Amino acid sequence: MAKNRLSILLNGLVKENPVFVLLLGLCPTLGTTTSAINGMSMGIATAAVLTCSNLLISLVKRFIPDKVRIPAFIMVIASLVTVVQMVMQAYTPGMYKILGLFIPLIVVNCIVLGRAESFASKNGVLDSVLDGLGSGIGFTIALTILGSIREVLGNGSLFNVALFPASWEPALIFILPPGGFMTIAFVIAFQNYLKLKKEA
Repeated sequence: MAKNRLSILLNGLVKENPVFVLLLGLCPTLGTTTSAINGMSMGIATAAVLTCSNLLISLVKRFIPDKVRIPAFIMVIASLVTVVQMVMQAYTPGMYKILGLFIPLIVVNCIVLGRAESFASKNGVLDSVLDGLGSGIGFTIALTILGSIREVLGNGSLFNVALFPASWEPALIFILPPGGFMTIAFVIAFQNYLKLKKEA
């Protein structure tokens, strides 16, 4: 049982990573990963909503009629996003302003609704929490990796700490929208290369 629960937790990290494998939630992924701290903050906010929504939906699934299942899930997710939004606005106003519209957009993030529909509505509370936590951590790691690469190449810093001398000229394209597409493409291509090499 413990081994099975560990595999549920690790599933979202590697085998079904929301960004690098399932290619879900690409709107916030590409929009918020201009720096490592932005990507990590967006990932943590989404992970909190994902874990809590899986918990609540797993608890109340028996009381939700099948016909209104999806609207009910969205109501639960929207309530949690509102809480996260208020907490960020109160305690991290600077980050809240940077992430802006992407915070309320967590409501319609297909990762959150997808895990609620495919897992939390069909499994027990602990397993659902582990699934949400695994997918949330996987999403956070993916956003932090992409944000780190884009920040290093596009700004010459990492977590706002300068890495290169002032004379170094960064490739600004990496902190622009095309840089997001390029970075995720190269990361996925590298991941596929490693997978093929392992299978050979």
